[in-house]
Amino acid sequence: MFSYFRPQDIADILIMSFLVYQLYSWFKNTRALQVVMGLGFLGLLYVITKNLGLFMTSWILQELGTVLFILLIVIFQSEIRQALYRFSLLRNLFGRQDSPSQLDLMDIASTIFALAQEKTGALIVFQRRESLDDYLLHGIQLDSLPSNQLLNSIFKDGAPLHDGAVIIRDGRIAQASCHLPLSSSTEIPQYFGTRHRAGVGLTERSDAAVVIVSEERGTVFLALAGELSRIHSPEELYDTLNALLSPPVQEVSTMTLRRTVFGNMGPKLAIVLFVLACWLLITSRQGAILTVNAPVKFHSLPKELSLIKTTPEEVEVQLKVFSNLIPSPKEMDIIADVDLSRIKEGVNNIAIRSEEIKLPPGVIIAGVSRSTIRVVADRKVVRHMTVKAGTVSRLPGKLRLRAARVEPPTVVVEGPAHVINQFDQVQTEEIDLSTIRQNSVVERRVLSPSPQLRVLRDEPVTVRLLTGG
Repeated sequence: MFSYFRPQDIADILIMSFLVYQLYSWFKNTRALQVVMGLGFLGLLYVITKNLGLFMTSWILQELGTVLFILLIVIFQSEIRQALYRFSLLRNLFGRQDSPSQLDLMDIASTIFALAQEKTGALIVFQRRESLDDYLLHGIQLDSLPSNQLLNSIFKDGAPLHDGAVIIRDGRIAQASCHLPLSSSTEIPQYFGTRHRAGVGLTERSDAAVVIVSEERGTVFLALAGELSRIHSPEELYDTLNALLSPPVQEVSTMTLRRTVFGNMGPKLAIVLFVLACWLLITSRQGAILTVNAPVKFHSLPKELSLIKTTPEEVEVQLKVFSNLIPSPKEMDIIADVDLSRIKEGVNNIAIRSEEIKLPPGVIIAGVSRSTIRVVADRKVVRHMTVKAGTVSRLPGKLRLRAARVEPPTVVVEGPAHVINQFDQVQTEEIDLSTIRQNSVVERRVLSPSPQLRVLRDEPVTVRLLTGG
């Protein structure tokens, strides 16, 4: 199997590993990841039962998977939308480019610790690059600069807006009394309440930074990327928020790149091994040789020539398949489309090239039997031929057919010279005279006298039948 390990396969594994790790990083400790893991188990069970020949179980799992896929899209539509937004490489070009207003982070940090000292609960969200609109519910719209007096007024116990989170966006308080999605992570200690779970839940779904002030213990925590960290002083909070909200210009350094590539190696290696196992499972048919009969078709025939005969009409092609995801070539329409642009009048022996056989991705040609075809071509001739009315039966009673006049009297016919020279007239479709009672006018199409000839007229001709006693 590894004897045909292509550079494309390495790129395939690395790209999928990167995508799976990004999904894992964004959705870890969330309901979405837990559901995906459950579906992964069902998928593994489906593969096992199918290979073991358990037809009923594998059929039920296959049908169940279709229904669950639709349910996933409905239930996790906001998570899917956010993931697609994160994957977008153009969001930095077409997204918001406005410079955020300057925040007095030291004043905000001092206010937060003053609230903690008074054991006044607070939940403050700092929106960073990603939009939070999909996760905010029941918020009251505001548009004001953060200040000590305003934050104290909002979170004061008994105030109309104290229950919920304050959203700081672009240096201003955008909303207050917002409800945030709760985290379902089992790693959050039980003594943390709804406020902490709401802060962690939002950071599991976005890149926001959330400051949480505990009402019971008077402690300050920072939630970031689904993780809680204790903040001990206003200075520490200022330094952390300043680093998160005002990143330095030289954001990418050698150390940052090294940390990005080699950090968190455990999950990364596990994901690479998982993707490699999936790749091996998918490519288990790699190297299998199948033989199919491909019909021969032609294109680019010179205008001055006509085809007389071609042999053979199909060729045997040996194909090598690289993936279980690809249907059997016997179930696909594989043809040999041969270029006739260089043939000449007479007998031509043409070799079928590999690139003239149309194949799906993941299939290559291992060999072709009878790779040469014999094509006989003749000079194409165009002639005017007289049209004769084709009649059957006889007129009823004593009526006799005096004349059958066709308009137009001639048509243009084209075809090979040696065939067209055998004819001097063409006939219309049959006219049943037994149904004629008087002089009549009927329309009929012109028939080609040979399959190798073509009548260059699509419209029917008019036949005038003159009768007499």
